[in-house]
Parts: sequence; C-alpha cells; structure tokens
Amino acid sequence: DVQLAESGGGLVQPGGPLRLSCAASGFRFSRYEMCWVRQAPGKGLGWVSSISGTGYSTWYTDSVKGRFTISRDNAKSTLSLQMNSLKTEDTAVYYCATDRGGAGRGQGTQVTVSS
Repeated sequence: DVQLAESGGGLVQPGGPLRLSCAASGFRFSRYEMCWVRQAPGKGLGWVSSISGTGYSTWYTDSVKGRFTISRDNAKSTLSLQMNSLKTEDTAVYYCATDRGGAGRGQGTQVTVSS
C-alpha cells in the first residue's frame, strides 16, 4: 500500500522560507511521478508541483513558479518542496501525492503564512 507522510509545516512570516518533506513507503517510489497538492481554508484541493520519476523534469502551477522548488531523493524515497518568498495566499494544508488529483496523499502538513 502507498504510504506517504508529510512534515515540515509551520508558521512563517510573509517573504520567509519553509521546506516540506515527504517520506514514501510501500511502493516503487522511483517509478512514480510525484506531486505536491494543497488545500487552502474553504477551498478544494489544488495541484502545486510535480516531478518525474527520474527527477529530471519538474512542473509548477503559475502562482508558485520561481518561488517553489520540488526535488526528490530516490535512494531515500523522499520528496521535498522548498518554498521561498512565501505569501499569505500560500496558507494551506500541503500533501504529497502520487498524482495531481491527490491520490494516496498522507495526513498533510499545515503551512500558515502570517505576520
């Protein structure tokens, strides 16, 4: 079974950085494109970023391009999201998932951007 566990969330001031991590188990991690999705208060689940199985290709939703960087370590079965220049509108619960719809996501980690 796919098991994903996100960590690294917290409270950060606007303009600050935060790094999220996701530990994966129960499947052949390197064979999957992996994604980050988020759910802001009162809104639906939204796709943030994806990375190919090899890590060579990455994709981002327009609102985070140039601020967020997705990466992976296939040897450790971990996925990361480096978030810089955070904005209040980035406040959400962040999940790692095996597709852009949020399949297999874990419990999520709360990111709150506020002064």
